[in-house]
Amino acid sequence: QVQLVESGGGWVQAGGSLRLSCAASGTIFSDNTMAWYRQTPGNQRTFVARITPGGTTYYADSVKGRFTISINNAENTLYLQMNSLKPEDTAVYYCNIFYRIQTWGQGTQVTVSS
Repeated sequence: QVQLVESGGGWVQAGGSLRLSCAASGTIFSDNTMAWYRQTPGNQRTFVARITPGGTTYYADSVKGRFTISINNAENTLYLQMNSLKPEDTAVYYCNIFYRIQTWGQGTQVTVSS
């Protein structure tokens, strides 16, 4: 199992920006489609964005045009740049391998106030 550690969350006012980071215990980003998910209390995790090893990206409709997923292979880090944040983006955010889900990390809390 790969260990995944998310960071970068915090509190921000609506319209603000945050950048989330995901570090992995191995060099997995170059060989796997990676994804971000989010979860609110009492609900299941939902898909946010994914990126293939070749750099093709796909986004949930709710974040399209506002969020950008990217990978820095030299730093072995997955990112999620979140702009124009809305209160409904408030959630715990997780990263994982899209086609081969690993044990979930602790996630990082994002809170957007109106």
